[in-house]
Amino acid sequence: MRPGWRLTGPRRRTGGRPHAYYLAIGFPPAAKSCAYRMRETANQLYAHGWDVTVITIRQESWEREFGLDHTLSEAVHPAVRIVELPLVRDDLLTDVRRYSEARSLDPARWIRESRAADLRSFPEPVFGGWRPVLEDALLRLHRMDPADLLVTTCVPYVNLAATGRLHEVAGVPYAVDFRDGWSIDVIGGGEAFPPDSEAGRWESRLLRGAVRFWCVNEPIAEHYRRRYPDLVDRIEVVRNGFDADSVPAAARTPDPKNLIFGYLGSVNFKADFLAEMLDAWRAARAVDELIARATLDFRGHIGAGATREDTTHVELLRAAAGDGVRFGGAVPKARVAETYGGWDVSVLMLVGGRFVTSGKVYEVLASGLPVLSVHEPDHDACTVLAGNPLWTGTDTSVCSERSEHTDASVGGSLVDRIRRAARLALAATPDQRAAARELGARYARAAQIAPAVARLTEAVRGPAAA
Repeated sequence: MRPGWRLTGPRRRTGGRPHAYYLAIGFPPAAKSCAYRMRETANQLYAHGWDVTVITIRQESWEREFGLDHTLSEAVHPAVRIVELPLVRDDLLTDVRRYSEARSLDPARWIRESRAADLRSFPEPVFGGWRPVLEDALLRLHRMDPADLLVTTCVPYVNLAATGRLHEVAGVPYAVDFRDGWSIDVIGGGEAFPPDSEAGRWESRLLRGAVRFWCVNEPIAEHYRRRYPDLVDRIEVVRNGFDADSVPAAARTPDPKNLIFGYLGSVNFKADFLAEMLDAWRAARAVDELIARATLDFRGHIGAGATREDTTHVELLRAAAGDGVRFGGAVPKARVAETYGGWDVSVLMLVGGRFVTSGKVYEVLASGLPVLSVHEPDHDACTVLAGNPLWTGTDTSVCSERSEHTDASVGGSLVDRIRRAARLALAATPDQRAAARELGARYARAAQIAPAVARLTEAVRGPAAA
């Protein structure tokens, strides 16, 4: 290993198996939502006959951001090796004693100049400057222990530069797990950059060399089919999913004197969105005795680096304590099922629209809890939730029209839906809860990723290997 690199897992690979490198920045124990998908991908690669070496960044780097969750690492296959590179986000450094003079005197200018330097290396702010280290690491690792396959997951998109470099120098076949997609503005909708831009040329070159590339939903995949019509046979929808150990074995018995609504997930939406939810909660409490006695429990990561749990969002939540709102911080992976098991209603707050699904929707559905949707009507989460008898719907009929099985009474204002969710919790029958769980069962994470890994293995090694 190079100075500064760290290796965990077996020091030697299993003899006779082909070798896959997996470039996955955000791999466990990073407390990132992407870590679940990365963990399953690495495990499935091993299950399909590959020795797997994960390439990520050092744990100290994640301590600067959202932190670490070592319970995430418990289900990583013990044969998977992990190489941690000494890359870190300098912009998240909070120890002012380690600032340069220039940064100390004018931090705003330092950030601007840092971003400009990133973009000179690769067209991605914050991470573009990582390109030389990533390229060098992949080439050195390949020389030490040759790769038969490289699987790259984004973000950051600078991973693509290192992927392309290894392919260019050594001819290693590769697949890209794009997840959200680079050239899509998944929040605002539409194109993030044109094909003839610098980023557009990078994307085109790297995707044209890929054996496969994966997207998390059909709208994103369709964007890429239109953008690259000659690559349609390589584009696959590989949805996120839920882990069996993340859903409770049974629902608790709701108490009409103390219903508990709960939100679990990274708070990546604007403070105004949270304020709107809290305003609706207060309004519902004013007109509904059930909600007046209820609790709204917020759990998850808020803020990164110096702003961790020190944002306007946290101030809003603390100010709403008198309205039955509480904030309990992040939940370790090992306690996710327990957390859902203590709630009566799951609150699904999401940004974006048709290009966004969110990994949490699968978990929420599989929990068998009533679901209060707080998101745009034209959201891909509706595709997943359609048919759930315990779903409140959204504020128009757009989502409910996607399934003939959805109750026609769904919809209404957010206040109406909060009240409806409370009554769903009290009236839900065992059959309805079982139906929701059955609907969610098809989205088990392994069931989504294993077939895609099998197809990739066949594409690289032939039908016999898959």
